[in-house]
Amino acid sequence: MIKAIKGTRDILPPESALWNRVESTAREIFDLYSFSEIRTPIFESTELFARGVGEDTDIVSKEMYTFEDRDEKSLTLRPEGTAPVVRACFEHQLRHEMPIAKLYYLGPMFRRERPQKGRYRQFHQIGAEVLGSDNPAIEAEILEMLQLFLVRIGIAEHTLLVNSIGCPLCRPPFLGKLKEALVAKRALLCADCRRRSETNPLRVLDCKVESCQPIIDSLPKISDFLDEGCRAHFDKFLGYLDAREIAYQQVPRLVRGLDYYTRTTFEITSTALGAQNTLIGGGRYDGLSEILGGPPLKGFGFALGLERIVLILQETKKIAETAPAQLFLAPLGEAAFEKATLIAKFMRAEGIRCVLDFEARSLKSAMRLANKLQTQHVLIFGETELQNSTYQLKHMASGEQTELTETDLRSKLVLGRLKGSF
Repeated sequence: MIKAIKGTRDILPPESALWNRVESTAREIFDLYSFSEIRTPIFESTELFARGVGEDTDIVSKEMYTFEDRDEKSLTLRPEGTAPVVRACFEHQLRHEMPIAKLYYLGPMFRRERPQKGRYRQFHQIGAEVLGSDNPAIEAEILEMLQLFLVRIGIAEHTLLVNSIGCPLCRPPFLGKLKEALVAKRALLCADCRRRSETNPLRVLDCKVESCQPIIDSLPKISDFLDEGCRAHFDKFLGYLDAREIAYQQVPRLVRGLDYYTRTTFEITSTALGAQNTLIGGGRYDGLSEILGGPPLKGFGFALGLERIVLILQETKKIAETAPAQLFLAPLGEAAFEKATLIAKFMRAEGIRCVLDFEARSLKSAMRLANKLQTQHVLIFGETELQNSTYQLKHMASGEQTELTETDLRSKLVLGRLKGSF
């Protein structure tokens, strides 16, 4: 039997309903903050990610799904969403239409990582980018937006980590000191960190290997090397967070895993899933457009992993995966079933979630199924009720049963009771 590829999964009901609710909440929040949706291709030129994300990052060096097209052009399934959005922005000259472009995206990404809880090789992200300004107030507004999103979906317990990693002007002196410190500690580092210490020492700070953590904690801190501009930018950013009463922790080693970041970086974490605790990450990337061959373009954004968000909601049961039906139709007999198909059509047109069972069941079996589906109400009718144009409406929680006429069934009062509760 053919099965799904390792590192991929089918998202089945009722879980898919929970995904839809998270995504719809994200869209509602983005709309409040005047973001517009952008949809980029699932695959891009390999060069886009090699130049944008960074040759020495784990993503580019180990994890990308890259293949050669028939015209011998190297293509890559997108491992992240920021570089494609920036590429689309300057390719289509969106800045002429939007002085500050506020864009969001939802969709699958691809990285060949070791599958584990909440992490897959095909995974899904929701992300947003603000292009066209380096005002730190934008950064604080994004984090305010994310706080609102997390509260709306039921993840109130989380931690915001922030840092500034400087800019190309103030970073070189820090990198010089960092290299010196790494040379002295080289023998104690993992194999990847020994390589990174020579090719891209900043990446050492992003290492997750446990044995490297005490060494990383002892390394020079970039916060001690920020120039006046970067320090002022970061202080303003923190001031905007304080004004919004957004709690945060400063983490000097927080650099994120992508080379394009400058100045502000952040992560939002949760302990709900154990070791895999990062829910959302992002930062500023003012030089990315130029790296990709475009015009100067300031940018700030984030991405969140949908798999981890959904997993937390499932484990904490903050949001039910599906909303139960408001009405279950229990027709008894063929004539009643024919009538039930028309009642179902009417109820759905009125916005009432309605279940019509297509199997002929006894009343006892129908009630057992309605109870299993957690239906709020059951409409019972057979040949006798059809002759009298009456129906029996049972409220499942209370057990109360009410007789309704055809006119009653279509009245605003009864429809309102069906949409809500008795």
